[in-house]
Parts: sequence; C-alpha cells; structure tokens
Amino acid sequence: PLYRKVNKGDWVELRRLSDKSVANIVKRMVRSIGFNPALYAGHSLRAGFATVSAAAGANERDIMRQTGHKSVATVRRYIREGEMFKDNAASRLGL
Repeated sequence: PLYRKVNKGDWVELRRLSDKSVANIVKRMVRSIGFNPALYAGHSLRAGFATVSAAAGANERDIMRQTGHKSVATVRRYIREGEMFKDNAASRLGL
C-alpha cells in the first residue's frame, strides 16, 4: 500500500490507511494552504495522478493499470478535464 499508518513511534505499519483516513488527510492539508476542504478528498489524488500522467505522455493503458480504472471512458474524463486549459486560444493570449 502507498498510504500507510505511521504510529507514535514513527513506525510505518504494513496495513493501508482507510479511504476515510486518506480523505481526512487531504482535507487537512488543503485547509492548511487556504483552500476549501469541501472541494477535495482522497479521490482528488487519483484524479490528479491520471491528469498529470497523461500530460507527461503516459498512455491510457498505463494510467489505468496504476489507478485501477476499468473503463477507458472514465479515465478519459479525467484526462479531458485536465487538458481543458492546455493549448487553447485563451492560453495563447496569456490568459
């Protein structure tokens, strides 16, 4: 597991964090930088990974293997949303 509990003795445990624990950590970190935590959750990490990986040139199959997506249509939604502001007319104007 990528996200695991660290106990009080700084020992990293073998079992994974629950989805709720990850969501709470994300919300706490988002709040600490002044963003609205209601708009973010653990899922934001998965969506961000898919988007950034696609922008870096990873193919859909590799992204799906990492994220566990079963549907190409679903992973494409992440990628399309992430590319909304890439190479558009407004960005060429410096907007």
